[in-house]
Amino acid sequence: MTTRAWVLHPDIQTERDRREAEPALAEAIALATALPGLSVEGGDVVRLPRAHPGHLFGTGKLAELKDRFHESEIELVLIDGPVSPVQQRNLETAWKLKVLDRTGLILEIFSDRARTREGVLQVEMAALSYQRTRLVRAWTHLERQRGGLGFVGGPGETQIEADRRAIDEQVTRHRKQLDKVVKTRALHRAARAKVPFPVVALVGYTNAGKSTLFNRLTGAEVMAEDMLFATLDPTMRAVDLDTGTRVILSDTVGFISNLPTQLVAAFRATLEEVLAADLIVHVRDISHAETEEQAADVAAILAELGVSDDVPMLEIWNKSDLLDAEAREVAERLAGRREGILTLSALRGDGMEALVSAITAELDEARSRKTLVLPFEAGRRRAWLYEQGVVEEEENREEGVALQVNWTARQARAFHDL
Repeated sequence: MTTRAWVLHPDIQTERDRREAEPALAEAIALATALPGLSVEGGDVVRLPRAHPGHLFGTGKLAELKDRFHESEIELVLIDGPVSPVQQRNLETAWKLKVLDRTGLILEIFSDRARTREGVLQVEMAALSYQRTRLVRAWTHLERQRGGLGFVGGPGETQIEADRRAIDEQVTRHRKQLDKVVKTRALHRAARAKVPFPVVALVGYTNAGKSTLFNRLTGAEVMAEDMLFATLDPTMRAVDLDTGTRVILSDTVGFISNLPTQLVAAFRATLEEVLAADLIVHVRDISHAETEEQAADVAAILAELGVSDDVPMLEIWNKSDLLDAEAREVAERLAGRREGILTLSALRGDGMEALVSAITAELDEARSRKTLVLPFEAGRRRAWLYEQGVVEEEENREEGVALQVNWTARQARAFHDL
């Protein structure tokens, strides 16, 4: 059974950083379409001089929308933006149907897509944090007919007793379980560090084509669909590039504008592979009307996550196959003028050789020379350096063996952990 939904994008004139209304509405509709069980019947941009503190919309617009929803037999209204608990309660009372804001919708999608234990726990933690703020309105769940968090769906409405203490107890239990999962991931990461292949993390706005590029580079079959948040849980593969360089490639969850703050915190562990990356490959959908705005959103989230400016980054202008000949020529010319930018089509495979060469060059450049003096009995550590191919010179001294090495930062960390 599907739920008939309508999407509203409030274009509030007093908001300093408001986005272009029509593309924002299109993205919100795409988000709603990505959630199974919803039938999106339509959407509107609602221009408002300011947000009404109690209802978000003015009295006249409330009545107009109510009539439209009644005529279209709408059961759920998705509002592309933040809605306070009081506004949500008042809108549901006025319209006699369920209302969900952007944060609630994204949480529902993440809940539907989470597959790993860590992903499920992180979504539930974020949902509890969101739900806690709604207790002021005596949070209402609908009977659940599918997987998800219960914000959406169901024929009958039932009131549940949920207080902050109960939620806090759940959060504590989830956090303990999540800590165990994070420790396990840390052990896996430490094990990989001892076989110090560089980590290349693919990042980008949701639906930019990261998973398609991942599949093209690795020959894997990661879910890659023309859908927002097709990838949620991180996927990693060791891959030998055509240049002979072996890397660990990481495909990450797509970023999105106005990512709920609960999710930025909850998914920090999932994005730790980005923090530990030797190279970040930022994949952009160059054919998208708001590609510049999307790139700015990705940069802002990377900064919020604490990704260092020292980590080298390549910028990939993907989906060049969707541009017409003239636009593609302009994009290629612009990319050619700027260092670290390449145009390609991951779907068709255009430009892949240049990308592999650029990845190899970036990783090779991130090396430094150092002289190490090892005691004569440190034969295992000396053998490891030779296995890595980083020794340039060796000399016997009184205090031990002096080795001049030329290595990457990852190899240096791995050596000191031996």
